[in-house]
Amino acid sequence: MNPLTSLSDIYQAVVDNCVREYDISDSARSLWLDRFLPVKMEGNTFVLATDNEFRKETFNSLFSTHIEEQLKVILGVPMNVEIIIDEGLSVQKPTIPDTIISNSEPVSIIDKKMTYTFDNFIVGPSNNLAFAAAKAVSKKQHEKYNPLFIYGDSGLGKTHLLSAIESEMKSNFPGINIIYIPAETFTNEFLHSISANNVEVFDEKYRSADALLIDDIQFIAGKEQTEEKFFHIFNELYNQNKVIVLTSDRPAKEIKSISDRLRTRFSSGLAADVKPPEYETRLAIIQRKAELLHFNISEDVIDYIATKLKSNIRQIEGVVTKLNALYTVSQVKPTIAVAQNVIKDIVTDHQPIPVTVDKIIGEVAKIYNVEPDEMRSQRRTANISQARKVAIYVIQEVTGLPYEAIGQEFNGRDHSTVVYAIKSVKEEMERDSGFRSIVEDIIKNIKTNQ
Repeated sequence: MNPLTSLSDIYQAVVDNCVREYDISDSARSLWLDRFLPVKMEGNTFVLATDNEFRKETFNSLFSTHIEEQLKVILGVPMNVEIIIDEGLSVQKPTIPDTIISNSEPVSIIDKKMTYTFDNFIVGPSNNLAFAAAKAVSKKQHEKYNPLFIYGDSGLGKTHLLSAIESEMKSNFPGINIIYIPAETFTNEFLHSISANNVEVFDEKYRSADALLIDDIQFIAGKEQTEEKFFHIFNELYNQNKVIVLTSDRPAKEIKSISDRLRTRFSSGLAADVKPPEYETRLAIIQRKAELLHFNISEDVIDYIATKLKSNIRQIEGVVTKLNALYTVSQVKPTIAVAQNVIKDIVTDHQPIPVTVDKIIGEVAKIYNVEPDEMRSQRRTANISQARKVAIYVIQEVTGLPYEAIGQEFNGRDHSTVVYAIKSVKEEMERDSGFRSIVEDIIKNIKTNQ
């Protein structure tokens, strides 16, 4: 594990992650990302400097989202990137010094990419059934648990358990064919296979799996073609006694817009929930996270964090990571007062961010099997018109945009058209409980996946 002891180390790790995760070329890195220098980190803002406005605008257009995503990976909390202009800046000889900690041994902020295993999963009454079942599945002792359906709110360790199963199975059974993906990726791959006319290749990939691990399976709900395809793949793997593990933000019976036959399949094995951790488990999570970071936190600060944050493991770990980052970069000691401010930042920054209209239109388009451009066009076929009305309703429900602004997103439609669309959807939701479930699931999926 490489120690991160300065702002430059943090930014270097972030850029390395971006190059790897988003397939950024060496020339693009050299021309753009390497031409910025870290200045300071204040609260949840990471400040970079460059020497001209053009470079700043290009960075904001092409790279800022990626940089912010990887800052969250490295530091454990959401960060905003701010760019300042310094025309005299030299990237070869930084004029803005980093704050280096003075310890003789460097303290690491965090692994560039944390490996989730059973060993670093904190077990307590809130998750012991899910943990035990996951561990049994990783040893192919899955007959009683197939499929294993793990459910619970975001940030409670479902993804950790899936990753641990994958890691353990690869260790126990070299050469095993494991497919581990989010449900959204499964959907996108399937739709791409249809457009590329190579569904047979898609089928072969998934039906040859020895273990299929899918995160957030609720996202296939309401997507008829995807549900149909997944149903057949599920049956084939199940009949061959292959390992199937699914996670969801709710029990299978509460995924209202999914087909009954899939809901039945999901409920046929073991359903194990993960709940918010108890006080003792929260203490253990904080202590373990601090140990992994080689970071000392006093018992009173640990108690304060465990008392204040009760419902989200990701937030708890994020506070410890941020405290460590503050100490590493600025030598701010982890006191209760500092923890209080960090918790305030963490809780605020974990609130849902505004959903883009494009994202909503894209989600509705996938469900109705139309193109986003068709929904924005003047075309009025039944399927496109219905998708357009649902999208308008969801946009208004989720974003609260004025009717005029929503109309502008759909090729300049007027206020009355938007009002009519919203009214039509409301009336149909009152008449048709199945349709209401689909719309409500769309809204929930979008909010959950922000």
